[in-house]
Amino acid sequence: MVPEAWRGGLVSTGRVVGVLLLLGALHKASAAVIRYEILEEREKGFVVGNVVRDLGLDLGSLSARKLRVLSRASRRFFEVNRETGEMFVNDRLDREELCGTLPSCTVTLELVMERPLELFSAEVVIQDINDNNPSFPTREMKLEISEAVAPGTRFPLESAHDPDVGSNSLQTYELSRNEYFALRVQTREDSTKYAELVLERALDQEREASLQLVLTALDGGTPARSASLPIRIIVLDANDNAPTFNQSLYRARVLEDAPPGTRVVQVRATDLDEGPNGEIIYSFGSHNRAGVRELFSLDLITGVLTVKGRLDFEDTKLHEIYIQAKDKGANPEGAHCKVLVEVVDVNDNAPEITVTSVYSPVPEDAPLGTVIALLSVTDLDSGENGLVTCEVPPGLPFSLTSSLKNYFTLKTSSALDRETVPEYNLSITARDAGTPSLSALTTVRVQVSDINDNPPQSSQSSYDVYVEENNLPGVPILNLSVWDPDAPQNARLSFFLLEQGAEIGLVGRYFTINRDSGVVSSLVPLDYEDRREFELTAHISDGGTPVLATNISLNIFVTDRNDNAPQVIYPRPGQSSVEMLPRGAAAGHVVTRVVGWDPDAGHNAWLSYSLLGAPNQSLFAVGLHTGQVSTARPVQDTDSPRQTLTVLIKDNGEPSLSTTATLTVSVTEESPEARAEFPSSSAPGEQNKNLTFYLLLSLILVSVGFAITVLGVIIFKVYKWKQSRDLYRAPVSSLYRTPGPSLHADAVRGGLMPPHLYHQVYLTTDSRRSDPLLKKPGAASPLASRQNTLRSCDPVFYRQVLGAESSPPGQQAPPNTDWRFSQAQRPGTSGSQNGDETGTWPNNQFDTEMLQAMILASASEAADGSSTLGGGAGTMGLSARYGPQFTLQHVPDYRQNVYIPGSNATLTNAAGKRDGKTPASGNGNKKKSGKKEKK
Repeated sequence: MVPEAWRGGLVSTGRVVGVLLLLGALHKASAAVIRYEILEEREKGFVVGNVVRDLGLDLGSLSARKLRVLSRASRRFFEVNRETGEMFVNDRLDREELCGTLPSCTVTLELVMERPLELFSAEVVIQDINDNNPSFPTREMKLEISEAVAPGTRFPLESAHDPDVGSNSLQTYELSRNEYFALRVQTREDSTKYAELVLERALDQEREASLQLVLTALDGGTPARSASLPIRIIVLDANDNAPTFNQSLYRARVLEDAPPGTRVVQVRATDLDEGPNGEIIYSFGSHNRAGVRELFSLDLITGVLTVKGRLDFEDTKLHEIYIQAKDKGANPEGAHCKVLVEVVDVNDNAPEITVTSVYSPVPEDAPLGTVIALLSVTDLDSGENGLVTCEVPPGLPFSLTSSLKNYFTLKTSSALDRETVPEYNLSITARDAGTPSLSALTTVRVQVSDINDNPPQSSQSSYDVYVEENNLPGVPILNLSVWDPDAPQNARLSFFLLEQGAEIGLVGRYFTINRDSGVVSSLVPLDYEDRREFELTAHISDGGTPVLATNISLNIFVTDRNDNAPQVIYPRPGQSSVEMLPRGAAAGHVVTRVVGWDPDAGHNAWLSYSLLGAPNQSLFAVGLHTGQVSTARPVQDTDSPRQTLTVLIKDNGEPSLSTTATLTVSVTEESPEARAEFPSSSAPGEQNKNLTFYLLLSLILVSVGFAITVLGVIIFKVYKWKQSRDLYRAPVSSLYRTPGPSLHADAVRGGLMPPHLYHQVYLTTDSRRSDPLLKKPGAASPLASRQNTLRSCDPVFYRQVLGAESSPPGQQAPPNTDWRFSQAQRPGTSGSQNGDETGTWPNNQFDTEMLQAMILASASEAADGSSTLGGGAGTMGLSARYGPQFTLQHVPDYRQNVYIPGSNATLTNAAGKRDGKTPASGNGNKKKSGKKEKK
């Protein structure tokens, strides 16, 4: 839309092109400026221009972005229609009221849009119309002119005032026709006009004592407006010298805050006349503007100009004062001078802060640089006194930046945290650069809105709860202390219970939690004997988006209470149990022991035993803590042969619970055989007292013996290893030395073999895994004989030892059927070993070595002279290895041919099994052994 001023032809084409070029060069940002021109006195609602089209804005977003017009004026002269984007006149425009006599009247506007915040500048030039008439300060002007005044003398006239400017202002004066005076129109330095009356023809007081003229002031408007001033001229008698000023122009400077009475300047005029015609009186001239007499005063005698009212630099920077001087003559003549008073600005105006837009509340996660508010600052002073800076208190997350002159933007400079500071009352200070500096303070309230950035918090990460069993269902057992520092909606907590681990069903079966309050309650009575501990997880989530949660471990321990009576384990309830008590048993004889058990725990499970009832209370005593029933005195013949005892078993709970156990004691007569078996009732007690000592002593001796044995074996193995190493390294001559008598034993000296066939048998510790070394006469070396074993024995000796017509190893012979045994008689563990199904004597190396070892063991037993071989009749100890059915009747008897060196004993049958005789001591030993086994 084209502004009305343009459609009316008031704006030139060049100006329009300039404005369009200027608008095209400006960026769309906040630095853009649009300019309109409009005539004053336009009616309300007159459209100035379309700001949306001129700024390139989106018409549809005006309402949402809240486009509005801001101005420094007290009244809102312009508004914007958000539906059409047109800016229109909202109040009466009077150029003279807005700008006074300034040649150019421009109203500066700011267009503010939000979301995002944008600022545009607009200027509206108010053009003047000729709506004011010129006016004179007085209704009539009176002049007294002496007739002696020479033609050409000028007389200043009252100046008219026209508020309009430009061509509509005062342009000229006109004087009514007369024959004495002419009118001269002059121009001041500020381009204003004033008129002077010029005498063209000498006056004659006698001819005309007075004259009546009319002065007309005309402006340049169309149509022109005018004002008239009647001038009455009184012709006086001659006063031939008029006062004169020493200078026609005076200049002075005065501070705008100068107090009344401050001297500004002193004007001086002189008059050559004497007497009253030479005395001068000063006064303000008729050309002064309105208001000069209110601001300044003039001493009529001295001509000193002083300050009378309050000067204001912002209102008027330069005052032009006209002063006239007249003498006191009969026909006074006047002189005129001009005083220019420059008002010096002082810092007397504090800045003014206007908050035009505030973005509040601000989310606490707002990015850095988020615009919070827009502020405009004004200072009526000029120069440095009008330079204003704004600041916020230090240490706050806000900063101020200036985007346009006298406009500041409040932005965030660091992260916000609502939980720390939910609201800021920012004290913004505006300070000018004057001396002394003046400042203004305003407060901007900024609220911080919450986001869900804090999970629920608790003073404890886990809770240990102790609940006594048999509790009432539904009674709270725990109140979780959890809070969320966020705002109410985000801090709304919800509580849930979860199981820990693979076990499920605990929450719905045993416990529940209030979703809102976090109170944990039990659903059923808890039983310590059933379950003592529960491990749960409390899951607490808030009501924000996204949801944040916290888990708390709950360990619920069930404490015991005495709710279970003791139970009897022995004697078993419901079964008859009769304990035997020998008559004549001494005091302290243990009859039996009552065993009880309590399912409770701790003190509640501590049991005590007492004798509740018995036919004879003095006969029995019960151990308080052991439950052991024993005799309190010796059993007498008068005591009843059958005693029924009732033992009270009581726990240590509160209240105490108890049960009873009933047992029957039968008093029996003691037999002689039992007396022989148990000669004294105190003997077992003595044995029991010393049993622990003997067991410890035996354990120590066995341990020491085992350690010595292991150490001896290690030493022996090391010794054998060194000997074998030395044997390989020794010369050949040392290998054939004859071993000493301590290294061998002569065996089988029964006259069966000549002495030259005797062999020396060597057994090593590893004989079970290797062959015995048999040294033959004339053998090359013991190393060769080590590999030959029984293969190098004489065949006759081999047969004598084995008791069969078998051949030595290496000469396979058919098996002898006489050596076959039944399955029960076959060698092995109780005849159960796996062997050859033909029942032949085993001829492998291992069994042969075992046989030889048994024979040597039997020989050693015979050497002791304590028993026959193997302890049994004619078994040679073989039944322990090969079964009870294996006896020497299956093996040829060569015991008479074997003797042990160093012993006089000979392996004989000793009226053995061949004659069918049994040793006399066999039965006695067997009976005694059987009795011990029974014991």
